[in-house]
Amino acid sequence: METEKTVPKENANNGKEHDNGGEEVGLKAKMSLLNGCTVIVGSIIGSGIFVSPTGVLMYTGSVNMALIVWTISGVFSMIGAYCYAELGTMITKSGADYAYIMETFGPFMAFIRLWIECMIVRPCSQAIVALTFSTYVMKPFFPDCTPPEDSARMLAVCCILVLTFINCWDVKWATHVQDIFTYAKLLALFLIIGVGAYLLCMGNVKYFTFENTKTEVTSLALSFYSGLFAYNGWNYLNFIIEELQNPVKNLPRAIAISCTLVTVVYVFANVSFYTILSPDEVLGSSAVAVTFAERAFGMFAWTIPVFVALSTFGAVNGILLTSSRLFYAGACEGQMPEILTMIQINRYTPTPAVLAMALLSMLYLTVSDIFALINYVGFATWLSIGVAVLCLPWLRWAQPNLPRPIRVPMVFPIIYLLASLFVTIVPMYASPVETGYGVLMILSSVPVYGVCIAWKNKPKWFRHGMLALTRFLQKMLMVLGKTKSTQV
Repeated sequence: METEKTVPKENANNGKEHDNGGEEVGLKAKMSLLNGCTVIVGSIIGSGIFVSPTGVLMYTGSVNMALIVWTISGVFSMIGAYCYAELGTMITKSGADYAYIMETFGPFMAFIRLWIECMIVRPCSQAIVALTFSTYVMKPFFPDCTPPEDSARMLAVCCILVLTFINCWDVKWATHVQDIFTYAKLLALFLIIGVGAYLLCMGNVKYFTFENTKTEVTSLALSFYSGLFAYNGWNYLNFIIEELQNPVKNLPRAIAISCTLVTVVYVFANVSFYTILSPDEVLGSSAVAVTFAERAFGMFAWTIPVFVALSTFGAVNGILLTSSRLFYAGACEGQMPEILTMIQINRYTPTPAVLAMALLSMLYLTVSDIFALINYVGFATWLSIGVAVLCLPWLRWAQPNLPRPIRVPMVFPIIYLLASLFVTIVPMYASPVETGYGVLMILSSVPVYGVCIAWKNKPKWFRHGMLALTRFLQKMLMVLGKTKSTQV
């Protein structure tokens, strides 16, 4: 990650005006309120609610307590999202919590967040969701066994490549894909909820009890950990706020609509599952929605695997759309290669950042156990989101005169921070091995920061080599930095 600005006045632009009349090359605000809602909803709802909503039940022990945890997790996520709304309209840069931590606590803390998120969490998440997509697409051809692993990985690569092309070609294409597949996954969940409502009205309520509820603090914390993981993605719209039309008006509206919708859908989908499936059946099922469909839909049970595939395809698109902007934001701050700051001169998309995210994701598809990596960094993810929310009260104290188009009650960040401490500290005691690996991954950013960021006087041959590589990639991709358009 070269952070030098290369040689002054000697960049790949060469100082010549481009024939578009000197129009500024940068990200364009093309996303409407509806697009913003589908980004949040589509990023939150992936495969989890369809495949395995067992984590919450496992740690709560009873159906009623599990439903309470699902509800509180949704409200908690909405509180965090509103804290991000104030930060996002006050610090109007793409990159979300990375940009907020950079502004508040400086480049070192921001780089730690960037390193964990860009190099591990996002590409791993995208690889896993793409694998889930390919598994469900292939399932009808392998009804009695697991699809071949190599075939699933190749289909996952194809999924990522198709969506990479779409995201490089046009932001509107990417948002249209997000819209369509968000509607598909919501339709599937509404079908499940509709059947569940009918069964509920028929008196199928015998599993809705507090029987076997676990009261240990560690179990309660781990149940919220699982619930909050299912809501992960509520902050994704902040990563692309520069591309949202009228963010002061549309960001809080998108948050309110999306978080409310997802919470209602998640809770009622779980209610539907328990109208026909016992807690033991839910815990023993590898795909709860499929098991539910087999019992409730009869000959139309095949529709649910199709909807799961559509849901995960949309989730891959949402991760790619938002994560590429995090690469872009990091590069704009000089903490990633300069080429990632550049925008395609005709399409106005961050093509290099999209390609970087896609290549990392495909690289992780070669790892034998990428699921373990996500478990290891779960601690780091929630810790860093807590640090980002801490930016809100810190900036209220340190920079009270900053313009704040949205101002949330101070009780919101306080509640969120206290809950974040609860869901990060208690699992450290309950699962120290996973937490230890997470801490090691955080510490791995320190030497990288020292060599790539803090070390300014790099050898001349290295700086010129990076300049030559940047120029080559600029010409190949036809991209420019956020300056007046110039001849490539």
